[in-house]
Amino acid sequence: MIKIKICGMSRLCDIDAVNDAKPEYIGFVFAESRRKVTPQKALEMREKLDADIIPVGVFVNGDLEKIVSLARRGIIDVIQLHGSETGDYIGRLKELTDKPVIKAVAVLNEGDAQKSAKTPADYLLLDGEDGGKGKPFNWDWIGKLEKPFFLAGGLCRENIGTALEKVKPYAVDVSSGVETDGFKDPAKIKEFIRMVRNG
Repeated sequence: MIKIKICGMSRLCDIDAVNDAKPEYIGFVFAESRRKVTPQKALEMREKLDADIIPVGVFVNGDLEKIVSLARRGIIDVIQLHGSETGDYIGRLKELTDKPVIKAVAVLNEGDAQKSAKTPADYLLLDGEDGGKGKPFNWDWIGKLEKPFFLAGGLCRENIGTALEKVKPYAVDVSSGVETDGFKDPAKIKEFIRMVRNG
């Protein structure tokens, strides 16, 4: 079964929505973004989150100590990296925490995903050139990958069916595609998850 991540939790009511809809993962953004949250806010949301849902922390070239602190405090259970983090950086993170690591990759051409699969991260997250801007990329460029990956980039109710027909990801990652006026919409979250679950 394809897993689902709803990224960009920023309000306690967002947690109510995901607790009801039951995705496998949710994301707290700690990088600069309109969805950025403080560690304290993330902790408040984490305490309210259903125990079966895995919280992911999203970073761009983040400070190692801060990431490790969030992991050790139990605020996040997975680390997602969107910057120019090297294999050495990822290796250090894995030494300092026992948390799985997702490395985001911009797929701009055929072969980009395959080249990135050599990373020591546990998962890839495949996105377009404007990561986080809600724009899909050419899914034909993904090709066959041995490393499990999250498919991101402009996924929504209108294209998720086609995406799943063309690509067989480990998981799908959505944020703006389940929002109305810039905020998470519980009805859209529930409908997106229903469509993925039903194939």
